[in-house]
Amino acid sequence: MAMSIGAMQAVSATAQMSNSLNGAQGVISSSSSSRGVLNSTFLRGNQKASSSVGSSLLGLANVQHASRIVCEAKKAGDGDKKEDRWKGLGYDISDDQQDIQRGKGMVDSLFQGATGVGTQTPIMSSYDYISTAQRSFNFDNMIDGLYIAPAFMDKLVVHIAKNFMDLPNIKVPLILGIWGGKGQGKSFQCELVMAKLGINPIMMSAGELESGNAGEPAKLIRQRYREASDVIKKGKMCALFINDLDAGAGRMGGTTQYTVNNQMVNATLMNIADNPTNVQLPGIYNKDTIPRVPIIVTGNDFSTLYAPLIRDGRMEKFYWAPTREDRIGVCKGIFRADNVSDEAVTKLVDQFPGQSIDFFGALRARVYDDEVRKWVSTTGVENLGKRLVNSRDGPVTFDKPRMTLETLMQYGFMLVQEQENVKRVQLADKYLSSAALGDANEDAIKQGTYLGKAAQQVNLPVPEGCTDKNAENYDPTARSDDGTCVYDFKF
Repeated sequence: MAMSIGAMQAVSATAQMSNSLNGAQGVISSSSSSRGVLNSTFLRGNQKASSSVGSSLLGLANVQHASRIVCEAKKAGDGDKKEDRWKGLGYDISDDQQDIQRGKGMVDSLFQGATGVGTQTPIMSSYDYISTAQRSFNFDNMIDGLYIAPAFMDKLVVHIAKNFMDLPNIKVPLILGIWGGKGQGKSFQCELVMAKLGINPIMMSAGELESGNAGEPAKLIRQRYREASDVIKKGKMCALFINDLDAGAGRMGGTTQYTVNNQMVNATLMNIADNPTNVQLPGIYNKDTIPRVPIIVTGNDFSTLYAPLIRDGRMEKFYWAPTREDRIGVCKGIFRADNVSDEAVTKLVDQFPGQSIDFFGALRARVYDDEVRKWVSTTGVENLGKRLVNSRDGPVTFDKPRMTLETLMQYGFMLVQEQENVKRVQLADKYLSSAALGDANEDAIKQGTYLGKAAQQVNLPVPEGCTDKNAENYDPTARSDDGTCVYDFKF
């Protein structure tokens, strides 16, 4: 009898199926006889599961086009441990969105869609959920002498603590406004206190309070506030920190242009201060309660801000004017690595009582000028670019210059002299009030520096004589009038 090729293949497949089923039943029966129960993670270790597996395997014999079935039973020792199949999820720290992005190109393009709609395109971008504004402070030298003013720390810590407390029938101001003179260390003191409290604040600057698009800064404030709120939801303290608020939202006189963004920034901060647990994003109006986030702002003059914003109840104001002890304590931290004695720091601070704290940081940087000047002379001006940018020799290093009280005093007086020059000359007033076309060197001539420092150092003789062209004895070579001019008056 002739048999077709298809029929022969069907018979062969049926024979293989029978052999596989017999082998599987043998494994199951032997395991059941030795232990009474087939223990498996999926079969839950009962007799019903064993019988159901046998019946399912027998039912598969009627399925055509099934070439082979392989059943594996667990070893005798594996059934003693009950393992959770999903326990790996508790230790998985990967991000699905990032994994999708990283996997792009690992699969043949035949199985991917077009650009932007394929399976390897993440739904969210990393910018949507990874903060670009969160700033981390890692002050390992907190115990090495960096000074925090007690009054400053007290005010900031109390304000933050009150905003995380549920005080009955008490309206706690959401915003703390720290203002004071320029260069007094307001921002740096805030950073030190934040580091002490273990807070990574969400940062904003005055430059972000203005934009070419109307409403963008107000939206950014709400986004940053909700970002800080999400950090608090995860169990960590956080705060919103805005630097130099008056520079971005204040009015510096009649020449300052007041824009729509200025109005919306003030209105947004007022709204957040009134409703700190219900801050909505534009276009999304869900009635959900979010954690309260304390806001700390710094500035130089809060009288330039919108008055309803800084009223009591919305903003708690703190005027920071460091005392002599505060200034000495901060300066000790500035010079702590230079082996400058405490007595020398005290004398230095007392010598310049009217200077800001930042003055002493600039003073310390000035001491390195001599070392840099020596290095430039040995390296050569034409080789500076090769040595400073992408050099194979690594960064330039110096030996610490010896900082004595006399050296610091000398550079301190040089900085003061530069300040006096700025205050004395007032070129802007002169240029606006008159043409002043021929007075470019007037100040240098009055100060006696017109001929240069080299001429003064070598005592170069200056020709003297009559410099008045109307006098009879006018001397065109004279550079200094000695008062010998003679005039002939005819009547």
